[in-house]
Amino acid sequence: MAVFEYSAVDGAGRSHTGVLEAANAAVARSLLRDRELLPVSVEPTAARAPVAQKTRVFRRSALDGRTLSLVTRQLSTLIGAGVSIEEALAILGKQTTRPRTAALLLDIRSRVVEGAGLAQALDGHPAAFPEYYRASVSAGEQAGQLSEVLFHLAASVEARQKNRQTATLALIYPALLAVVSTGIVIMLLIYVVPDIVRVFEARGGDLPLPTRGLIATSAFITDWGWVVLISLLGGGLAFRGWLSGAQNRLAFDRAKLRMPIIRTFVRQSNSAQFAGTLATLVNSGVPLVEALDTAARATPNRFMRARIGEVATRVREGTSLRNSVAEADVFPPMLTAMIASGEAGRRLGPMLERAATDQQRELDALVTTLVSLVEPGVLLLMGGIVMLMVVSILLPIVGLNDLAGGTL
Repeated sequence: MAVFEYSAVDGAGRSHTGVLEAANAAVARSLLRDRELLPVSVEPTAARAPVAQKTRVFRRSALDGRTLSLVTRQLSTLIGAGVSIEEALAILGKQTTRPRTAALLLDIRSRVVEGAGLAQALDGHPAAFPEYYRASVSAGEQAGQLSEVLFHLAASVEARQKNRQTATLALIYPALLAVVSTGIVIMLLIYVVPDIVRVFEARGGDLPLPTRGLIATSAFITDWGWVVLISLLGGGLAFRGWLSGAQNRLAFDRAKLRMPIIRTFVRQSNSAQFAGTLATLVNSGVPLVEALDTAARATPNRFMRARIGEVATRVREGTSLRNSVAEADVFPPMLTAMIASGEAGRRLGPMLERAATDQQRELDALVTTLVSLVEPGVLLLMGGIVMLMVVSILLPIVGLNDLAGGTL
């Protein structure tokens, strides 16, 4: 079965658009006529586009956090109630009001009907379903705990979406302030400062050091600003291309764990992700070794991911989880201690869940602290730049008599 996007009109001339499943375009048109609709256009969705078009297709198929959370929770409820996967996907596809989401769900259903597993079907839409999500679904399918895994995934997606919204809303004002202030300063340096400074230069004499620095900065931005901008853009693109290499990305992720300010945030965020994913899988009955492999794939930092893979290998060889995690030396001590406590008390799942909550709480506190420092930091920085400009202009005015040879 394929998925088609259609545009049609009814007997009253009203336009209708949507998606439907059919064996081919002719069957799709017949189905529309059965609904008393006159087909205007019936086109296959872009979900099965050729490989060369995948980038564009995946962008179009992306789901926002709220939609992903809602779909996950509804899917968990339906599967938990005994509804088959293909029927659950069909129900969700029909009840959504978003054509793109409906096309995405129906395309996944088509793949499942053709014999693919749910995780395999989700692999066709990596922009809509993140790697950790697909890895967790795969582990849930293999362990026969798909409904439980989806339930925990829904809670995880909701928490991520809430944190992302909180950080975004908190950073909107500082970001706008920084952009507008930087633009104003650049405009002053290009159009205003040269005219003011030209008066001082015409009177002769030695200008103060801050004024000479302001003149040099204004001249540099006027003459070479576009070169700097192009160089920054080119450097960013080059760095992004460099990061596309697996070894380069691994080295960069390892370096982030050594940077004084960034390392705490990186370690906390990745530890929270690891603990949360592992807790979800262990509580859902997924075997520990398999859960560790999945949790490794769900960890964004490649260096920590490699370390978790080594932990899985040691556990597979018979080493205890607490010793393996301690030897990895990439997790906060509190997380290691809680894993040891849970393993000793045979309550690994609940302790991992508690550890994930604690790590997320510490991460939220860290993010809140950093965000609260951004706004005053931007104000102080831009205020300092403006003050320096004002001082650079006022100093020659204060010494105007000296510049004019002692006469006004």
